[in-house]
Amino acid sequence: MSTVPQRFEIFLVAEFTEAYEGPPSAANALRSAVVEATGDTGASGYPRYAGNGMVADIDPETLTVEALLVDGAELDYGMSVRVIAVPGL
Repeated sequence: MSTVPQRFEIFLVAEFTEAYEGPPSAANALRSAVVEATGDTGASGYPRYAGNGMVADIDPETLTVEALLVDGAELDYGMSVRVIAVPGL
């Protein structure tokens, strides 16, 4: 059984703050999407996840989003993302 998460929820936020406590939520996000593993590896070398208009290369060990497209475009300056693993069904 694979230990790499097959699904993540990505939260697009206006900026990242170290003082933010607790897990991210859709209530604090400008946009959120659940993305699922595509089975491909992105240009960053990390697994690629896609869904709901977002395509991301995510390091599953550190929960770092290495690359992200939202509706086919890169993020504007000042935007950040947070990510959490979504348990399987």
